[in-house]
Amino acid sequence: MQVKLDDEQAHVAFGEALGTALQGRGQVHLEGELGAGKTTLTRGVLRAYGHRGAVKSPTYTLVEPYELGAVRVHHFDLYRLGDPEELEFMGARDLLDSDTLCLIEWPERGEGWLSEPDLHIHLLVSDRGRVAKVRAISEYGTQVLARLAPLWQHAGQAVDKEDPTRQ
Repeated sequence: MQVKLDDEQAHVAFGEALGTALQGRGQVHLEGELGAGKTTLTRGVLRAYGHRGAVKSPTYTLVEPYELGAVRVHHFDLYRLGDPEELEFMGARDLLDSDTLCLIEWPERGEGWLSEPDLHIHLLVSDRGRVAKVRAISEYGTQVLARLAPLWQHAGQAVDKEDPTRQ
């Protein structure tokens, strides 16, 4: 699935639709250059569960937990991770359980330690906004994409339905 996000409002709205489709669980890897909007997308996902406050990238703390009613979200930013083994020492394995939603920025920094995600989202800067390329990795990820497409189209937005398993 490929989605064009014309502005920040669309970016956050897409994140909110994604959060609804995720139903409060799963692992999502967010890739893209600095400033591509990984944290903006995360802000939208958190809005789906009622969070209205600021969302900062946890660049120095590596993880920011959110308890939003019955939903637990862990927002990781691995940009400053020196070695994937640091995740083991900080207890990240316990944070990545199946009853949480984990949004992981810069997942390539945890390569070899992180498990396969349910969804992989690559954000690209385009002329006017961003493009989100969303790919299902797991069976759960495929189910999320099936829920996401109609949510996003209901919001009046177009979806390029390319093969969700294709890179």
